[in-house]
Amino acid sequence: MKTNSTNTVVPFPSYFRHLLGLAVLAVLAAARLTPSSAAAGPAGISVQHPTLHKTIQVNGLDIFYREAGPTDAPAIILLHGFPTSSHMFRNLIPALADRYHVIAPDYPGYGQSSMPGVREFQYTFDNLTDVVDGFIEKLGVKRYSLYVMDYGAPVGFRLATRHPERVQALIVQNGNAYEEGLRDFWKPIKAYWSDRSETNAAALRHLLTVGATQWQYTNGVRRLAAISPDNWLVDQTLLDRPGNQDIQLALFYDYGSNPPLYPKWQEYFRRHQPPTLIVWGKNDYIFPADGAHPYRRDLKDVEFHLLDTGHFALEEEGAMIATHIRSFLAKLKL
Repeated sequence: MKTNSTNTVVPFPSYFRHLLGLAVLAVLAAARLTPSSAAAGPAGISVQHPTLHKTIQVNGLDIFYREAGPTDAPAIILLHGFPTSSHMFRNLIPALADRYHVIAPDYPGYGQSSMPGVREFQYTFDNLTDVVDGFIEKLGVKRYSLYVMDYGAPVGFRLATRHPERVQALIVQNGNAYEEGLRDFWKPIKAYWSDRSETNAAALRHLLTVGATQWQYTNGVRRLAAISPDNWLVDQTLLDRPGNQDIQLALFYDYGSNPPLYPKWQEYFRRHQPPTLIVWGKNDYIFPADGAHPYRRDLKDVEFHLLDTGHFALEEEGAMIATHIRSFLAKLKL
């Protein structure tokens, strides 16, 4: 429809409506969309299941989360990395929401969740897992697939070993569970594990600057122009909140609690054999592809994809990752 200068409504000619319909069909055919994904609307945004932004109390903390999709559909829990939040999944959620119940929480100290100081809350991966575990319990989600990335891996694998019967599948994107995955980037952090001195802490503070945050998003990507600067501006604004750097240093230190658990997680893989999709940015300097390959030692049902991008692979290969997830879970009849 269009209007003239006197606000008289002029009908949209049927000929042009017909052409518009043909154009839409051509776009869908070119994109090879399935009927379910075609129902999602322009740019994969779910018309029927928009992303909702909610907050729930867990252990006295306000936990913010993004949620979309039918609540009776198979659930996918998305667990974010450092230094970001559920914001990293803002495009993936609507790409899955027509078919899945997609849930992405912010950990304490991240995103829009509560940020108690280090004297009020002990920032350890055990405690982050307790909060996420309580969060899932409060939502009443009994079974789920886990998408783990970066910090999401130690949280997710703790969850999986606590509740192996609940995990229907794993989706691993640049999330480590093997010693092979801790290379040069980790040397100053390992020094901090050995000696929690201010000297060693000072060597890590540059990781909390905007330059380092931007580098995490841009290092190893093919097309710099495809990466939105909003990513590091949003993340850095939250990192720069008073007291947040102390939180990050506490978690840098506690990351040292994860490698001793690698044998336990690997035993979980061998014993329970969760179907696993690996979608890994192979140019990641933080978690290089050396850490992706060993999953195939312990898991029998693995779909393995190394993607030509960096640490935050969703920024450059989000559409491909969404396609892999949909295909992988469909094979599992999820």
